[in-house]
Amino acid sequence: MPEPTETALRRRARHLDTLTPASRDRAVDALRALAVLGVVLGHWLVTALVAEDGTLRTASPLQRLPWLAPVSWVCQTLAVFFLVGGHVATRGHASAAARGVPYRAWLRGRLDRLLRPVGALLALWTVAATALLLTGTPLNTLHTLLKLALSPLWFLLVFAALTAATPLVARLNPLWPLAVVLHVDVLRFGLHTGPDWLGWVNLPAGWLVPYTLGAAWARGEFRTRRAARTLLCGGTAATVALVLWAGYPASMVGVPGAAISNLNPPTLAAVTFGLAQCGLALLLRDRLRAAMRRPLAWAAVALVNLSAMTIFLWHQTALMATTAAALPAGRLPGLHTLPDGLGWVAARLAWLPVFALVLAVCWTAFRFREQGPRRHGPGSRPGRSRVVRVHRGAGPEAGRGGPPCCLGWSA
Repeated sequence: MPEPTETALRRRARHLDTLTPASRDRAVDALRALAVLGVVLGHWLVTALVAEDGTLRTASPLQRLPWLAPVSWVCQTLAVFFLVGGHVATRGHASAAARGVPYRAWLRGRLDRLLRPVGALLALWTVAATALLLTGTPLNTLHTLLKLALSPLWFLLVFAALTAATPLVARLNPLWPLAVVLHVDVLRFGLHTGPDWLGWVNLPAGWLVPYTLGAAWARGEFRTRRAARTLLCGGTAATVALVLWAGYPASMVGVPGAAISNLNPPTLAAVTFGLAQCGLALLLRDRLRAAMRRPLAWAAVALVNLSAMTIFLWHQTALMATTAAALPAGRLPGLHTLPDGLGWVAARLAWLPVFALVLAVCWTAFRFREQGPRRHGPGSRPGRSRVVRVHRGAGPEAGRGGPPCCLGWSA
């Protein structure tokens, strides 16, 4: 008699839990998974594709329903991702240097897993864009689709640049990039001076703040909860003050038509909000470690970490594929209609499982670009888990002559 599915899942989860080294800080992986899933959920909730006059255009419920701004407080989790990235890269580089691994080999291993899935996304959308042009799709619609599909790439470029700069910024005090953001915003919004491109200085400087906080975490500077509480309370107070008295938007993501976007490029309010998020993340470490002792929870987190870039890169495509596939059925609420009321919000919540299902199809089709092909060579056993392997700190990635890492991304 075949084993029940639930029992099989639990057995595999326990096996994965047993394979995971005791030295692994599972809270780091849990924070990364929460950050990735937060971004995905946020985009699905605040990005609408409205069908009008044979074209598709983007709209945001935050424009007509400003009381939904708290959604952006929960789902704009990029600061947590950069916090974890700085922590992992700093530890990884220090470990590689101690073993005599050259910087170029370490960086190649880090960036290979990060950027490898991009090729599949670019290839598919090159073919799709060509097909849409040949079939007479309006240029406005094509521009909308490509902008959404390729928008995750800006994050990868910034993250890759900060990763490459890890040896230079690993001991940088976060107050320095924070001061840069402060001065840029004073010039932009206080004195209304400076060139048009000045705000984009905040793109690397703003995300360097949580990245260097992650590096400080790796150096052991957040052993006590007091520092984390200071970040949480100070960042929260500063963000509230900036929104209430300095004219910054309450939404932590861009809103069409708004004079200021907190995210594009990052503003001082986005950075102080990120400080609060980092403080909360550091405070939750112990609880997350306890939660990750449950095999099923740890297996879910491990799966997200193993395919984090695939999930991140393809979630907008899943949204657009669902929207396009349903167009022949007419303008469906929550999918093709203007996000202007509670009815749209309720309908969009009902569509989330469909988006997740389509994303799962994309994951099945393209995860090999991130994880690499299965190898069944000498000494390997077919069916063996590729999620957890030898864990000895960060070094060259699997298949490059060094010890592979658990979950591929970790230090």
